[in-house]
Amino acid sequence: MDVVERITVVLADDNLIVREGVRALLSLDKELEVVGVAGDYDELVDACARLRPQVVVTDIRMPPNFQDEGIEGAKEVRRRQPGTGIVILSQYDSPEYAVELLAEGQAGYAYLLKDRIADSGRLSRAIKDVASGGSMLDPEIVQALVNPARREGELTDEQEELLHEIAEGRPVKAIALSRDVPPEAVNAAIEQLFLDLAKGASSGQEEALRRLRMLHEAITQREEQGETLSRLLPGGLAEKLRTDSGAAERTERMVVTVLMSDVRGYSGIAEQSDPAVLAGQLNAHRREMNAAILAENGTVMQYVGDAVMAVFGAPDPYPDHAVRAVRAALAMHARQRALDAEWAAQGLSPFGLGIGLSTGEVAAALLGSAERLEYTLVGDTVNLSQRLQDMARPAGTTVAGQSTLDAVAAEGGADAGWDWEPLGARPIKGRAASVVAYKLAGAPETVSLTSDLEVLP
Repeated sequence: MDVVERITVVLADDNLIVREGVRALLSLDKELEVVGVAGDYDELVDACARLRPQVVVTDIRMPPNFQDEGIEGAKEVRRRQPGTGIVILSQYDSPEYAVELLAEGQAGYAYLLKDRIADSGRLSRAIKDVASGGSMLDPEIVQALVNPARREGELTDEQEELLHEIAEGRPVKAIALSRDVPPEAVNAAIEQLFLDLAKGASSGQEEALRRLRMLHEAITQREEQGETLSRLLPGGLAEKLRTDSGAAERTERMVVTVLMSDVRGYSGIAEQSDPAVLAGQLNAHRREMNAAILAENGTVMQYVGDAVMAVFGAPDPYPDHAVRAVRAALAMHARQRALDAEWAAQGLSPFGLGIGLSTGEVAAALLGSAERLEYTLVGDTVNLSQRLQDMARPAGTTVAGQSTLDAVAAEGGADAGWDWEPLGARPIKGRAASVVAYKLAGAPETVSLTSDLEVLP
């Protein structure tokens, strides 16, 4: 796999001590690089025009008027360089700025409190999230949103619980499932909650109602786009935690198919590309790879730079995981070819993929804390998929091990028309035994390259 490029950051704060403190904090993370600083609106916009960072980290209030110059400067940067991620730092726990920022439904924004940025590497994590199009909202902001209504409104216990669920970002469908009621009933309960809060409203209650409405609109919009405020867990895992209280503590043995993909020559592409433009390409690439994987019921485990790791058959097992993984690999290549055609018209470098597939037993576990959980696969199958991906050359190639071909045959996929070219026994670094590998060649198209690139069954 190619070496991951460091994420470039411009840091903006009019307070020199705060600015240098944040710079020192970020220097502890070797994946980040502060390439410039700014003390006011003009310096922020000028620095980003010159340095074109992947992420801007900025205070809210800066010269000349000490109002919202940081946010306005960040928006101007985002307008000029759409791929730039934005992290807003604030010393105030009022949620107004955060809700306004996220209510637009745009990815690539985070809002954190200054006195919490060192907790569990929160700032570094936020920078990495927004660099790849994610978003983050400080938990204390959510709590500040809820508290005014709790103090001033008389709510039932059920309404208090619903209020917390809305503020925490739980989708309407998830709330409905946990209560065993239709989503329409939850929507009606939310509207009634808003009406009850509005009754006899003082100015404080009206403000709380306005904030809740804005947050609910932001959550609803991201739910429709397949996003939530947390964006912490791969698909299917949030529901697994809600329905299985012991899942976080349990390690499961599972037979799965692991997919690893990598962009060939990415370091050379990065060397010759504008970082902000390259960030936009990466976002588009990940969006299409994610769609291809999800269409085959796969789970995207993680993105590491230009690499994608996915698993088929977990967290919920199903019998045809190997066949689905092969179909997903074909769809990923087809979607990337379509993207490359678009990029060629813009004079951008293409992303040629190498994909490796490995089938076998793994140990699957949810690891982490109350603040963040990560779904992890452990075992030789994971390592082998990485090695097979290294063999997948030239670009556009998929390589699988014997275990995957055996599983495809057992799952009834032998008649799919896939042509596997034997590569023979190949030595694998760090393994005593060689691995028999096959290259997928002459495979029929399984993807209809329509405007929305729907994957056909």
